[in-house]
Amino acid sequence: MAQFLLINGPNLNLLGSREPEVYGATTLADIEARSRKLAHELGHELDCFQSNAEHELVDRVQQAGKDGTAFIVLNPGAFTHTSIALRDALLAVAVPFVELHLSNTFARESFRHKSYFSDIATSCLFGFGAFGYELAMRAAAHHVAR
Repeated sequence: MAQFLLINGPNLNLLGSREPEVYGATTLADIEARSRKLAHELGHELDCFQSNAEHELVDRVQQAGKDGTAFIVLNPGAFTHTSIALRDALLAVAVPFVELHLSNTFARESFRHKSYFSDIATSCLFGFGAFGYELAMRAAAHHVAR
């Protein structure tokens, strides 16, 4: 059994009500519950964390480097395009992670096309909506089984 960590960045606490035409109608609480259930079915544990504050996300990543977290699923939200601090934290702890986005950021505004995480992620998922979290949990399980 491995410990996984699901991190969601800014504004993802508004899922279900925020731009449902882009992000869907599923709430973050629903996504976390489904993700925990699937991780458990796959024989693993999942801790979930969401924050709108960059420093809290950095702190949680740093904690993951010390608490035995085997894999991170990261939806950095808008920090995708701005957070060198979060990138540096991920590099420092060296916990493998998948980068996840509900929407296909490459089909959106040009400023969303650059990610500070894609080149250091184990894998990336874009545009699968809430289903992407299931794919990410399965990817995490596959990675730790190798």
